Amino acid sequence: MPSFHYEGLDKEGQNISGTITAASQSLAMKKLQDEGKVPIKLQSTQKNKAVNDSNVKEESSNRPNIPREELANLIREVATAVEAGLPLMQALVTVRRQAAGRKQEVILDFLIERVEAGKPLHEACGEYGLPFDDMIVGMMRAADASGRMHEVLHQLADLLERSVELRRELVGATVYPAIVAGLIAVSVTIFVTVLLPKLMKPLEDSGVPLPWPTRLLLNIADFVGAWWWLILLSMAGATIAWRAWSSIDANRRSIDGTLLKVPVVGPLLRDVAVPRFTRTLGTLVSAGIPILSALKIVRDTLGNTVLMEAIDDVQDRVSTGGSLATPLEECGYFPPLLVQIVNIGERSGRLESMLLHASGAFDRQVDNSLKLLTKALPPVLLMVMAVIAAFVLTAILLPLLEMQQAVAGQR
Repeated sequence: MPSFHYEGLDKEGQNISGTITAASQSLAMKKLQDEGKVPIKLQSTQKNKAVNDSNVKEESSNRPNIPREELANLIREVATAVEAGLPLMQALVTVRRQAAGRKQEVILDFLIERVEAGKPLHEACGEYGLPFDDMIVGMMRAADASGRMHEVLHQLADLLERSVELRRELVGATVYPAIVAGLIAVSVTIFVTVLLPKLMKPLEDSGVPLPWPTRLLLNIADFVGAWWWLILLSMAGATIAWRAWSSIDANRRSIDGTLLKVPVVGPLLRDVAVPRFTRTLGTLVSAGIPILSALKIVRDTLGNTVLMEAIDDVQDRVSTGGSLATPLEECGYFPPLLVQIVNIGERSGRLESMLLHASGAFDRQVDNSLKLLTKALPPVLLMVMAVIAAFVLTAILLPLLEMQQAVAGQR
């Protein structure tokens, strides 16, 4: 009879590991659950073919990826099939028959092959690589271990769909300001480098002294016309250098810390991170993942190294027996409402449900922040454009006025 190595938690929540024999992996998991154990990892002890780690990574990088929205729909379909009473293997095969596109077919074929060989779904997803990141694999592990496969998969699909919606809102909030800024830059560049020299050439030929705004713009036009290739090379070099410099952990932390202190950008980044933290943590805890493991997964979803380090500190404090609310409050990056909700949730034993309910309120706060950003940026850009236009107009009118005064003086 096949044997399986397991790692999990006992009735007291202590870490356990061992070996169990059963006819199949599903029966082994059921046997552990009947004994009051919560399996987190369950793997066949049968020796697999030796595969070099570098080759595995190379194969993973060459496998097709799909967008997050498409992945959410795929997980939703599997959850619905399991909810209808189909075993996981049959659910995957059913979804494979109606896969939308070649990429989904490749992904599902890979998962079917691994699950059929006796591997749990979360291990198959982790072996495949992207689009299955740490958060998704963690949720899959919870789905395998909790015995509530369809519920956890539905929660995961909801989480992915909300992250897609949030990304769309962020993109939508910056599209119009970006278009306005681009038009301003193109208009000023064309006017200063092409039109202004032609308008001022007759004045230069006439010997009329030009004021400093006009000379400044003409010097800029001459420099751009003569060294445009150097400017392009410098911009490309600066971009490459910036990416290399910002890829260093210490520099990345300095950038993220500075962004959090910028008046408008900092609050927006926190407003975006808080609902993501709240919803993800609530979903993971409700799926049966221990709080320490859930914090480790949530850490990688925040997208800001300073906030990630703050979660590391929270995780250390919680691992020593402290509460979750206290370190969240002391780090200073999370709003008092979240701290209060976590505190009440810990005291009442309803942490996961309160986090999931609170995520809706924080989502609305993000919507309000994005609306404020979209309303505030266009007027600011228009003011910048007005200042630039006024400076250019001054550079044109001043020499004309001086020439008119010189002609009047000659009369």
